[in-house]
Amino acid sequence: MESDSIKLFENKQIRTAWDEEQEKWYFSIVDVVAALTDSADATAYWRKLKQRLKEEGNETVTNCHALKMTAADGKQRLTDVADSEQLLRLIQSIPSKKAEPFKLWLARVGRERLDQLQDPELSIQQALRDYKRLGYSDNWINQRLKSIEIRKDLTDQWDQHGVKDSLEYATLTDIIYQAWAGKSAKEYKKFKGLKKENLRDNMTNEELVLNMLAELSTTSITRSENPATLEENMDVAARGGKVARVAREELEAQTGKKVVSPLSAKRFFKGQKPTLPFEEKDDEKDE
Repeated sequence: MESDSIKLFENKQIRTAWDEEQEKWYFSIVDVVAALTDSADATAYWRKLKQRLKEEGNETVTNCHALKMTAADGKQRLTDVADSEQLLRLIQSIPSKKAEPFKLWLARVGRERLDQLQDPELSIQQALRDYKRLGYSDNWINQRLKSIEIRKDLTDQWDQHGVKDSLEYATLTDIIYQAWAGKSAKEYKKFKGLKKENLRDNMTNEELVLNMLAELSTTSITRSENPATLEENMDVAARGGKVARVAREELEAQTGKKVVSPLSAKRFFKGQKPTLPFEEKDDEKDE
């Protein structure tokens, strides 16, 4: 299941999650209720509606389940969700003038995701629009999109060399960060004042480039040496990160400035983060 992201319906935020295996979206029901009813307490509205539908023996409500999504306080909390088909049935029980526009919006969201699965270039175009909407510079966006490509190459290599578990991905990425930046992912995020935000979305150009060099070096060494165990992959990750550390130290010697910076996009964009239309294998343990 992809981590939750935000979709907008008439400027109302609706939390969503993409199920890769089933190839379907799940939507926060409370958010949909808020968007359709303008209720002052969407949670209470849904609670009463849910109870009434259960008493009526409505199978749609019975089949709905909960997923952890990011709440307003930034914490992951269980939230009732529904797929597109379930939502269409629920909408029939919610008096709203916005029902028909919402149905069209729902169909468009599903179509865009399926189109992106068929054509990765559409995902990149969407990411470009999302980053520009949040105010990132063109130069930074170009670096960030390139970093996604390099990260994908690295995780593909890890897949081919026995790295499957998410904890192993986090461990290897921590080693890379530690090797070139002198900080684990958790320490790096704390240094920048981040919590759930994506670390790479908050790197400066210099940090992004050096992180790309570290991951590119790790990918190249992996292809050359074909590590077969986690321990061997850990050794390669440390050596790949060291290549970028040497570059960082040389750059710092030439400029007299530290590369690893507390600067973050969060401080400029009020805590917002772009909703990427594709999944980038994460590097950070839950914190």
